[in-house]
Amino acid sequence: MDSAKKIYFLSDFHLGAPDAAASLVREKKIIRFLDEIKNNAQVIFIVGDLFDFWYEYRNVVPKGYVRILGKLAEITDAGIPVHFFVGNHDMWMKDYFQKELNIPVYFEPAEFNFYNKSFLIGHGDGLGPGDKGYKFIKKIFRNKFCQWLFGILPPYFGIGLADFFSKKSRAKTGKTDEVFLGEEKEWLVIYSKEILQKKHYDYFIFGHRHLPLNILLTNNSRYINLGDWIKYFTYAVFDGEAVTLEFYKE
Repeated sequence: MDSAKKIYFLSDFHLGAPDAAASLVREKKIIRFLDEIKNNAQVIFIVGDLFDFWYEYRNVVPKGYVRILGKLAEITDAGIPVHFFVGNHDMWMKDYFQKELNIPVYFEPAEFNFYNKSFLIGHGDGLGPGDKGYKFIKKIFRNKFCQWLFGILPPYFGIGLADFFSKKSRAKTGKTDEVFLGEEKEWLVIYSKEILQKKHYDYFIFGHRHLPLNILLTNNSRYINLGDWIKYFTYAVFDGEAVTLEFYKE
């Protein structure tokens, strides 16, 4: 590990939403940010919902996103590790990122250790109490047979249908994502505190909420939500001693 370099965490780009034109503006902004950090980045974590919708057929992936995919390839080709966690909008990942971009893909929260600090990292969807409806739907979406059934649809119909429901989901939850529920009701805070009863982590880092949050759980443990790159343009950075939540300003 190079102590002069930093570890970056980003999430919730939702590229493709609300339309191609607006998405392209955001995509170019994200690329400018990646260009700025690539020389001092030790590791980059993308913590879910990079796309507003993603499905990998055997020989077909959604068109577009050539700029972000090319930039990620450039970064990994330069020897900078990138880790990707699937979100609820791009959970239908298979092996495209691994084979084309040399990026490992995680479907559940995973533990990492850097400079004697422990991290539990994940997108955050379906964790903690409540939200039983989504948890049920998630099981269906993650089911291999259900994915196979969807995969036999021609891409023209399958991608179009899924893209429609993905945008509908974002429209439905967009406002509630902006509201802080209070530490006692934030379900990822509750989840993190429950995990702390079993095992210590210095940092819990999640996305999904679209709200930048940095909450002290105990004297030596923090919960950080990464916000998004739709409204807030926020990210977290670990300098080897502490994690801070930052706002990207060009």
